Amino acid sequence: MKTQTFTLKTERQGYYDITRTVREAVRESGIQSGIAIVFCPHTTGAITINENADPDVKHDLTLGLDAAFPDRAAFRHAEGNSDAHLKCSTVGASETILIEDGKMLLGIWQGVYFCEFDGPRTRKYFVKIMEDRG
Repeated sequence: MKTQTFTLKTERQGYYDITRTVREAVRESGIQSGIAIVFCPHTTGAITINENADPDVKHDLTLGLDAAFPDRAAFRHAEGNSDAHLKCSTVGASETILIEDGKMLLGIWQGVYFCEFDGPRTRKYFVKIMEDRG
């Protein structure tokens, strides 16, 4: 299956629910059993799976990562976004989601998020769906 590319416009910092887009890509693939890989090709953005029922979770994730990785005057990176690079490295560039019976095996409260740590930007993310041939 060909890798699909999606575009997203972001604000300064935030979590963008991309579950519907990934779910649609899985449905359109027709694959009944396999995996979906969601990948972010940016060094200040990331992909995560987390709760999608309570919007306060996104607020708390931002608060927690800002506390863990504050912007510091001692950082040397010329762009001034070292905190965004640290957050990205911690959260990670991709997630793998199991597919069974043509559906993503996410928990009842789980959603897939694009994490923006250095916007506003126009971002890309990729979805690759692979069939289980075993």
